[in-house]
Parts: sequence; C-alpha cells; structure tokens
Amino acid sequence: AATRSEWVKQCRAAYDALRKRPAVTRDGVSVSLNINAGLLADLPQMQACGADGIGLYRTEIPFMVRSTFPDVDAQTTLYKKVLDRTKGSPVVFRTLDVGSDKTLPYLRMEDQENPAMGWRSIRIGLDRPSMLRQQLRALIRAAARRRLDVTFPMIAEVSEFMAAKDIFQLELDRAKSRKEPLPKDIRIGSMIEVPALVWQLPSLKGKVDFLSVGSNDLIQFFFASDRGNPRLTGRYDTLSPAFLSMLRQIVDICNDADIALGLCGEMAGRPLEAMALVGLGFRNLSMSPSAIGPVKNAILGMECEPLREFVDMLCRSSDHSARDKLRIYARDHGIAV
Repeated sequence: AATRSEWVKQCRAAYDALRKRPAVTRDGVSVSLNINAGLLADLPQMQACGADGIGLYRTEIPFMVRSTFPDVDAQTTLYKKVLDRTKGSPVVFRTLDVGSDKTLPYLRMEDQENPAMGWRSIRIGLDRPSMLRQQLRALIRAAARRRLDVTFPMIAEVSEFMAAKDIFQLELDRAKSRKEPLPKDIRIGSMIEVPALVWQLPSLKGKVDFLSVGSNDLIQFFFASDRGNPRLTGRYDTLSPAFLSMLRQIVDICNDADIALGLCGEMAGRPLEAMALVGLGFRNLSMSPSAIGPVKNAILGMECEPLREFVDMLCRSSDHSARDKLRIYARDHGIAV
C-alpha cells in the first residue's frame, strides 16, 4: 500500500510539472485539451490541471438539483459566473440534455420503453420551445460583449439542427430589438451522438461552426448496446476497427468541409484511446480534469505521421478490437499509456 501511495504521488508530481506545458506531439502537432464540467465547483480545476478551456459545460446539472425550473434571470446569473470565472478561456455550453437517465422533478415524463432513444435532449427542446428559448436568451445575455459557444445535443437530422439554430436566431433578434448588448462572437455547433447524422455531415457545411463527437452516446447507438447493462460490459470495445473507421470518416468529412471538430466523453480521457484519436486526426479533446495530465503525457511522446499510418491500417482490420495492437505500438514507440 505504501508503494502504491508513493507511486501515485510521483505520478501527480509529474503531471503537475506538465501543467503549463502545451500538448504538442514530438513532430509539432498541437492538441487542445479541455475539461468537461457541469457545476461552478468544477471550474477551478480547469486552471489547476492546465486545460485550455471547457469543451463541454453540461447545463442540465443545475436544472436537475432544483425543485422548480430556473427563470431567465437565474440562468443568466449562472452562465455569467461561468464565463467570469473562466476568464476568457473558451466554454462550450451544451443546451439541456435531459430525459433518459437525467430527469427534472418539474418536467412530467411518460414512461418509455427505450428512454435512451426516446423523448430526450433536443427533442424535448424543440417540442417545448419556451424552455429552449429561455435558456438561449439567458446564454445570450450572459455572454454580452464576450464569445459564446453553444452546441445542441442528440441531433439526428440536419433539419433538427436548423430548427434549433432558428430558435437561437429568434432570441438573438429579440435581444437586438431591445438594444441589449450582444456577444461579440457567436459559434453554433452540434453534438454527433446519433450515427444517422454522420451521413448528413456534408450538408452541414456553411450551417454549423463546429461539431463535437459525444463518444458515450455514439458508441452506445453504434453497437446498439445499452451502456448501463452489466451483461454487455466489455462486450464491445471503443477501439473496435469498425468504430475507429466511423470516427475517421467524421474527421475526413469535417476536414473537407473546413468544420472545426472535437470529441468529448470517456474515450478522450484514456491515454490509449486518446492516442488512437490523435492518430485519426482529432485535435480537440475534452475529458475529466483528472485525465488531462495522463493524456498530455501520452501526447508529448507521440509522433503523428507514423501514428496516423498505423491507425489507418488498424481501421481496415476485421478484429474485434485494436486495443492490444495499440498497446504494443505505444510500448515500442515509448508512448506512456
């Protein structure tokens, strides 16, 4: 136990020493590392771990701990505090992602046979536009004279994204008509969590400012595998060549369309998976604060071009998983995973 404790202390000291060092591969490729957050208490960890910003701010968490729906003023105060405390670092606000396993005590929800694939996220927002409008109004007010990044969850069709974007425009026009101070820079994005959207990505060119892969839900729907079912734990691997191939397709489409792309979720926070993601072409990852140090340490030991060629080869494999081959590659190339 003492040996284990000492090892943990040494790791923490090593990661702390990397805090101010940028995540750049040995051949000079920069990777932006960001944290996922959902509470004001999470924000100090952004600077403590040396993250570049908040790649995903889960706005639903404050809604879930209240007994009543927060009004526009309450939401504005909260989002303003987030922007104040991050001191100009980028913050991507995801609009309400409720339903499935995330319930609001004041929102009546009918029982659903498949809640993860049911009435949730943007589907609720589009069916209850007053809720979405109030949230977007608060975000616009909070970001007055500052940058505002907003992403919509669980988008399955381009038409859903455009409907949500139109609602944002309604609120922006409302603020303009009232001569309220506006954000100085606005970026509107979409989560990629539903596989159907992958085949529609080219149609988003010129319509979306950025895209973010939500790996947790995307994996669940890709394999038709309930991530909460213990019988399926370990049955499918995030490092499956099939899943890596789809991620590579997303990267290629976004590069061709000149759309900024990132990935948030558990996959980004594991050094071995992060290595594969960098090899696929991802240059923006968002994860838990505790994962920043280990992932940055791995990135500092990578060389992108040979890694890209290796991951490209793995994508053509029919193996159940590329995990073992990636581990061997990391060992042979001195990458700490």
